[in-house]
Amino acid sequence: SPEICRQCSLRPCLNFCPAGVYRLTENMIVVSYQACLECGSCRVGCPYRNIQWDYPRGGFGVSYKFG
Repeated sequence: SPEICRQCSLRPCLNFCPAGVYRLTENMIVVSYQACLECGSCRVGCPYRNIQWDYPRGGFGVSYKFG
């Protein structure tokens, strides 16, 4: 729950993602899901299990578009 996130002083979610999807602004954690590499590390990163991650529908995985 968001209440637990506010009480969490270590905030491991800001450090475990290799793509830097989670970042801290003035008073909240911003999730930039567009940068997600779908590695699944966020499944185990939060000790309070506040992050839910599922594979994308269709099983196509990451889709990068240029241009």
